[in-house]
Amino acid sequence: MTLPPHLVSFGHGYSARALAPLLLAKGWQITGTTRDPGTANALRATGITPFLWGDQDPAPLLASATHLLISAAPSATGDPTLETFGPSIAAAAPQLSWVGYLSTTGVYGDHGGAWVDEDTPLTPSTTRGAHRVMAEAAWRDLARRTGLPLHIFRLAGIYGPGRGPFAKVRAGSARQIIKPGQVFSRIHVADIAQALHASIHAPAPGAIYNLCDNDPAPPQDVLAYAAQLLNLPPPPVEAWEEAEMTPMARSFYAESKRVHNDRIKRDLGLRLLFPDYRSGLRSLLSEEQATSRAAAQNSPTKTTPLA
Repeated sequence: MTLPPHLVSFGHGYSARALAPLLLAKGWQITGTTRDPGTANALRATGITPFLWGDQDPAPLLASATHLLISAAPSATGDPTLETFGPSIAAAAPQLSWVGYLSTTGVYGDHGGAWVDEDTPLTPSTTRGAHRVMAEAAWRDLARRTGLPLHIFRLAGIYGPGRGPFAKVRAGSARQIIKPGQVFSRIHVADIAQALHASIHAPAPGAIYNLCDNDPAPPQDVLAYAAQLLNLPPPPVEAWEEAEMTPMARSFYAESKRVHNDRIKRDLGLRLLFPDYRSGLRSLLSEEQATSRAAAQNSPTKTTPLA
């Protein structure tokens, strides 16, 4: 018996939320896991069935699943999805058509600005990257043992609605942190969604894909362009060595590399919606402005009371 398409999304986060409308429009059922009852209500409002992590039996849920998406980040103790749901996922493997694991280009480590691709050895230079390498290995091991149709997606720096630089630039809190030779790859969340959607409809178990745009760039260039779009002065410049940064922010500067995306274009036929940060930022600003105009039009107007 063929099951109707049902995606179970573990750790239903930013990227998964961008994919969901593409599948819901085609009549898919989507279940998103969460630990928070408040988030469960928000999921329900968008047409997604919530599943409270740790409070419900996963066996009935996975018995009807045809596709899995794993977004939950690993920790030093391992991958939380495998730790909690591993046996149930293994039991469901024969009926699954596609499993996607969202990893990070941080697994490649630092390459001094050189290019990397999906065949580059994994030499992470941060703790987060090392955790991802271990998680990828654990998922591949499960796939070898059970036939799980695993696909690994290594995501570059994600931006999109609600995750753009404009708010900080407007507030005057943005800074251009200059580290000579530093370069990052990025990906608009809409392109993550279309890549996942394409893979779901053209499964290739065992495949690994880098998800990034065509234009790796220094972080200060992105902030300067955002300021230009806003007709504001460029954010102040600070040397990386002297800048006050959180350990998390500083860790991003520990790695510099350019990431190839040829495989998603060749194997998935992907044409990026936002091939560089400039097109992505222009689109984000246009969306923000349209939302502001709509809010202004819908706001109650003040009227003078009749005498």
